[in-house]
Parts: sequence; structure tokens; C-alpha cells
Amino acid sequence: MRHSATCLIHGTLSANVSPIDTPLSTRTSRPDAVAAFRLARARFLAGDRVDMRDLAADLGVSRATLHRWVGSRDHLLSEILWAETSSVLDNVSYAGRGGDGVAEAIGAFVRTVNASSPFRAFLRREPERALRLLTTKASLVQSRTIEKVQALLSDEMAAGRLETPLPVADLAYLLVRVGESFIYTDAITGEEPDAEKALVAAKMLLRSR
Repeated sequence: MRHSATCLIHGTLSANVSPIDTPLSTRTSRPDAVAAFRLARARFLAGDRVDMRDLAADLGVSRATLHRWVGSRDHLLSEILWAETSSVLDNVSYAGRGGDGVAEAIGAFVRTVNASSPFRAFLRREPERALRLLTTKASLVQSRTIEKVQALLSDEMAAGRLETPLPVADLAYLLVRVGESFIYTDAITGEEPDAEKALVAAKMLLRSR
């Protein structure tokens, strides 16, 4: 997976809020929108609630202006969550290639997200919103994550290191859902998240027939 400008620190999501590939962070023609995104992302990474009223006040603008810049609170949070998800996916390392390598990447991703204090704080504070923004059909985070995993699978298949009886898009979707199942376990079932189970399940899905 390609290296991102945002780094991982101590196995958690980065507190370095440098620009990465997300629409709100790269609107160079809208510097105020960029400032709003970076401030909101910094607050998220500090474990604080991203509040639109407070954000507008600190930026010295009205809530209507802030909304024009960054959209709704849900959209802003989705872009922040994608920025962090993309950072982890781009930086996660894994040993080996082929099915086992992809499975290890999924396991490492789940392990890193589960160790993220800002993410766990958000999930505990707003569980219903978190699940809606991250795991539903309308989730931009989920759709973009599936695209990244699909690209990884396609690369491995093109290199002859992976074979699958499933269409690559379906396999990518299943792998992302497996990862989600072991990230949001506590919000869904009350059990502790377990990245090792995600690794085992991913290996089963990627086993060649």
C-alpha cells in the first residue's frame, strides 16, 4: 500500500494533521474550508467532540458559513474518519504477499484502529452515529475502503500471487465487512474487539480453492 503523508504514531492514528487525499483537505482554492477541516480533525484526534457551533466560533464565522465550507456535521466527520482510515491503510505493513499477505494487512488494519484512542472515544461517545457513518450502505468511508482493498487484491491477482473464485469487488466487500465486525464488536455485541479473529477470518476467505 502506498505511503501517505500522514504517519502512524505509537500504533494509533496520527496526530499529525498534514494534508492527505480527502476532498476537504485539498481544496486549495478554499483555504478557509481547509482550515476548518484541519481544526476539526485536530479536535477529533485530541479525543474531543467535533461541535459545529464551537468550530464556527473558533474560526470566527457563522454556522451557515461553516456549513457552506464543509457541509453537514455528518459529512465533516465522514471526511475526518476517511482521512484517518486512508492513513492507516496506506501505512500498514504486512509480511508476505498473496492471500496471507492481504489477510495480514486486514488484521494489522483492525489492530491499529482498535488501538486508536480518538476513534474509540468517538465510538463510545456517539455509537449510533459512528456505525451509521462507517458501516452503512451510504457510508463514504466504507465505499472508499472497499475501493482500496479491491485495488490491493487486483494488484496481487495481476502479479499471480492470488486466485479467488469470487469477483474481486465481492471479495473486497467481504473483507471490509470482516474487518468492521471485529472493530465495532463492543458497540454491536458488547464484546471486546479482537483483531486476531479478523486475521483468521480473512485468511479463510482468501484461501485458494
